[in-house]
Amino acid sequence: MITFFTTGKPYRGHDGIIQRNALKSWTLLHPAVEVIVFGDEEGAAQSCADYGLRHEPGVERYESKLPYVSSMFARAQQIARHPYLCYSNCDIVLLKDFWEAFEKALAWQKHFLMVAQRWDTDVNEPIDFLDPDWASKLHQRALTAGKLQIPDFIDFFVFPSGLYDSVPPLIVGYAYWDHWMVWKALSAGCPVLDASHFVMPIHQNHAYSTTPERTKGSRTDALATRNFELSGNGKRLRSMLDSTHRITRSGQIRRTRFRRLLESEPMLKLRQIIAEKTFKLRDRLGLRRQSPPSRLGPHAG
Repeated sequence: MITFFTTGKPYRGHDGIIQRNALKSWTLLHPAVEVIVFGDEEGAAQSCADYGLRHEPGVERYESKLPYVSSMFARAQQIARHPYLCYSNCDIVLLKDFWEAFEKALAWQKHFLMVAQRWDTDVNEPIDFLDPDWASKLHQRALTAGKLQIPDFIDFFVFPSGLYDSVPPLIVGYAYWDHWMVWKALSAGCPVLDASHFVMPIHQNHAYSTTPERTKGSRTDALATRNFELSGNGKRLRSMLDSTHRITRSGQIRRTRFRRLLESEPMLKLRQIIAEKTFKLRDRLGLRRQSPPSRLGPHAG
């Protein structure tokens, strides 16, 4: 089974709502799921008590403010009850498709890193988890009103305990740390499994106000630059475009080849031009693109 771990902001206002939504969704994936919350932010202890989670208030921080990735990953692998762990940002709601993907990965092999692109979605209210259709409704909201984020943003990592035996003092929440995690897996000979075609992680949109100088996705602020330098000045950075395998929509695991080339910006622009130029022909042949199928299946709740 699996142990989730995370850290977060103070549980106030909208941040409190979306963090509690995320934590609760993880507990509903399977009765045996363990969740560990790192940090002593306001409201963290109470949220853990409400949901029966493990609270670890002590975590090493940069200048006593921002948690080190290394501290959380080392401690989580030390105390987790389960042989597999998942670090997830505390704004990500996971549905049953995540668990199904995890089981497929386990049946495939025992050593892997699983990641997926997130769906940015507006969620401004507590999710009614007593509603048996809450997951289906949220899935539909993301599909119709949300946005699939690019492969550069990685919000969860599923891995076997011991994979991250040595992590530099990267700072969570700032650019590059997630790309180092992918590089680490690949450098250890661990296959990287992209589940984006099968899993819909719901990223609940929020303001970015951790520090006054921080902007969303910034790669140039001081702490992002620090992460970059700790990652070999860019030499130890990889993204989902460097994944070795992917889960297809039908749930099969396939090798990915030449993905970085085929999904590069110039190639995507060329594919768009070709699609526009051949629209009428494809329409006559009945090859118009259809809406993506639902990926929740019969176990959406």
